[in-house]
Amino acid sequence: MNTPSIQSKPHYPILDGLRGVAALMVVIFHVFEAHAKSHLSQLINHGYLAVDFFFLLSGFVIGYAYDDRWEKMTIGNFFKRRLVRLQPMVVMGMIIGAGLFYFQASNLFPMIADVPVWKMLLIMVIGFTLIPVPVSMDIRGWQEMHPLNGPGWSLFFEYVANILYALFIRKFSKTLLTILVVLSGAALIHLSATTPNGDLTGGWSLDPTQLHIGIVRLMYPFFAGLLLFRLGKLIQVKNAFLWCSLLLVVLLSLPRIGGEDHFWMNGLYESLTIIFFFPLVVFLGASGEVTGKWANKVCQFFGDISYPIYITHYPIIYIYTAWAVDNKLSIIEAYPISILTVAACVALGYACLKWYDEPVRKWLGKRVFGNK
Repeated sequence: MNTPSIQSKPHYPILDGLRGVAALMVVIFHVFEAHAKSHLSQLINHGYLAVDFFFLLSGFVIGYAYDDRWEKMTIGNFFKRRLVRLQPMVVMGMIIGAGLFYFQASNLFPMIADVPVWKMLLIMVIGFTLIPVPVSMDIRGWQEMHPLNGPGWSLFFEYVANILYALFIRKFSKTLLTILVVLSGAALIHLSATTPNGDLTGGWSLDPTQLHIGIVRLMYPFFAGLLLFRLGKLIQVKNAFLWCSLLLVVLLSLPRIGGEDHFWMNGLYESLTIIFFFPLVVFLGASGEVTGKWANKVCQFFGDISYPIYITHYPIIYIYTAWAVDNKLSIIEAYPISILTVAACVALGYACLKWYDEPVRKWLGKRVFGNK
């Protein structure tokens, strides 16, 4: 079947903007994380849940973009479209990770100094494919499935969700999809109640425990987002971007709940945030309208830079974390560099967007789909 006739649909500008807010919160979270003595002292405490929010947004947007197109679109064409959208920045993220890798050598990452260039380049090439590397091929010491660019793990699971959707779950009725979402929610609550430290974090290593965490973190939000789209009864919400942004920032920033004596309380808060509050944010965001030229520009800017920032920021964070940990600096002592680090991550993401991602996707669109 020909795909050029399948035109892009208008975006939900508020949801695009919220994705950017969440991406910026991830960067800020990682900066503060470099100074935390433990999970108990972490500021921007639940920032890692932005990944779960991304999964929920993706499920909603995938349903909106593709649910009604399967009569005109093959599974192969669907995968091509997802690859064109996501893969260029995956490659760039790995290249940046490789370029900055040896600058991260430190007491925190003692393995780096002994890694031969050929091995680092091999990991980079494997990273281009998003195929996870086993723990035995770790070149950093954190046992990541993508040692040059840690956040690649969430893109790996994003592709898993896309495959499940295209092959099977797009055909599910609302009832069957609801059953899947309920069971996935129950698995998420169980994980939150049994995780050793009360944090719903993890999924970035190629070992059974981490893969289990990754799958559980993926299944509920992604397919809850798809179900939320299919239920489709939106309301009118004024100033939705402002209120949804504030709610999202609060949810990701609240201090840890329960302390070290009640880890389960923090896990319960995080599972309830993913199960109830994140869908509420997406529902309200999808229900709102952006009015005014300035508001449109803000949402578009945040939406445009969201993915590039997320997939390129961590190589810079590795350097910042190594510097902060090796010098035992508090956030107060390091704040000028921390502000510069956040700004550098935003600038790098924007540069990659304008000088690489948009041109490459435009070129691929012409070559793969014949887009003008």
